[in-house]
Amino acid sequence: MAYWLVKSEPFKYSWDQFVKDKITMWDGVRNYAARNNLKAMQKGDEVLFYHSNEGVEIVGIAKVAKEAYQDPTTTEEAWVVVDLKPFKKLKKPVTLAQVKADKRLANMDLVRLGRLSVGTVKEDEWEVVMELADMN
Repeated sequence: MAYWLVKSEPFKYSWDQFVKDKITMWDGVRNYAARNNLKAMQKGDEVLFYHSNEGVEIVGIAKVAKEAYQDPTTTEEAWVVVDLKPFKKLKKPVTLAQVKADKRLANMDLVRLGRLSVGTVKEDEWEVVMELADMN
């Protein structure tokens, strides 16, 4: 299993709305690196759900429900979506400040590639985030 992180501005699509919807198509990605990460996702992979711009914190865990397919919001074949479903809310949100302050997370995509909307999370980084969220 691989681990990922997706970003969403809560006023556009929040964790609470995601939970209400029960499943969502992760669309609108128009960055090639982020798109390549979507293409690499496998069904069952776990995904950190990050509130960007306001809140700036990891709030929950999603799972990949359907692997990459053509983004129906565009006719350009270059772009794909995945379907995500909520898995669990973190006991304690993990703020960007906490992530940046933890030396073990210095190479995390969220820190190094701050503008990337879909990033990778290494297994050791995942474990640190789970520790910070009191999920262990």
